[in-house]
Amino acid sequence: MTSTFLPDKRTASDRAPSSPARGAGPGRARRRALNWLTALGFQVPALALFGVLVLLPILFALYAAFFRWGGFGMPSDYIGADNFTRLFKDPVFLGDLWRCLVLVVLSLALQLPFALAMAVLLNQKLRGRAFYRMLFFGPYVLSEAITGVLFSMIFAPDDGLADHVLGSVGLDGLGGEWFADPSMVMATLFLVMTWKYFGFHMMLYLAGLQSIPRELTEAALIDGANAWQRFRSVTLPLLAPTLRISVFLSVIGAIQLFDLVWVTTAGGPDHHSETMAVTMFQYGFKRYQVGYASAVSVVMFGISLVFALAYQRFVLRRDLQGATTTMRGDGA
Repeated sequence: MTSTFLPDKRTASDRAPSSPARGAGPGRARRRALNWLTALGFQVPALALFGVLVLLPILFALYAAFFRWGGFGMPSDYIGADNFTRLFKDPVFLGDLWRCLVLVVLSLALQLPFALAMAVLLNQKLRGRAFYRMLFFGPYVLSEAITGVLFSMIFAPDDGLADHVLGSVGLDGLGGEWFADPSMVMATLFLVMTWKYFGFHMMLYLAGLQSIPRELTEAALIDGANAWQRFRSVTLPLLAPTLRISVFLSVIGAIQLFDLVWVTTAGGPDHHSETMAVTMFQYGFKRYQVGYASAVSVVMFGISLVFALAYQRFVLRRDLQGATTTMRGDGA
């Protein structure tokens, strides 16, 4: 049996290594463009709502702040920066800034440590801890309006529940005109704020505590660390990201506080519990000085924005590293 040699009749181009298809480049570009268009299609409704409900009101408030305007028709009486000049000479607004600072300091010094202590306590194996968690978180579920009405009745002078309770235990001297006394109104208001909001921060801390691996605390216990040392060296550092978010939310909430103050005191007595948001509402909807109220809103927004950007830049920077994602075309 003989074999027949068949010469290779393929041309040089047939024997050359295979090259990528000519349409691979344009195809990849089309897929990438399709991905971007799909992402944009999902984002357009949200961006439209954000623009209409957030950006446009901000820009219009900034525009109206340069006019003497009562809120009817379009602003036409241009006065330049007079509203802002008046603002920083107004003792009521300067008092608003001071009261905002007081609330921020009290929140960071008292409310958040109290919430952290309760979270650490309720993170232990206690009988009925689920009930206590629900009990302490319950006030946060109530609206600010309901909370304000409730405590307006509790702290009503002479007939309120607080005065009756103090009187029944022989502490009549501690009672008084809680919301009506200029020297007591801020302390009383902060007490209501703590009752309303500490449960929210407590739940944040509980979530952070439950994410800490139990093996770390057990290892510290084996090494001989006591409860305080375990908390200081293990729990607190690992809980730091949650603490930073809690501080941010607390400060922003104090700057923008309105509902609770309006329902309980409306800024009284004699502006001693007034906040920037209450001042804005008073001038905008009670006195019809919408241009001046717009200036108040612009300053309040500016303070919040500067704080948020600075806090993100200097405090949250480490937490945000690696948290961003990029969209790439499907090149495979």
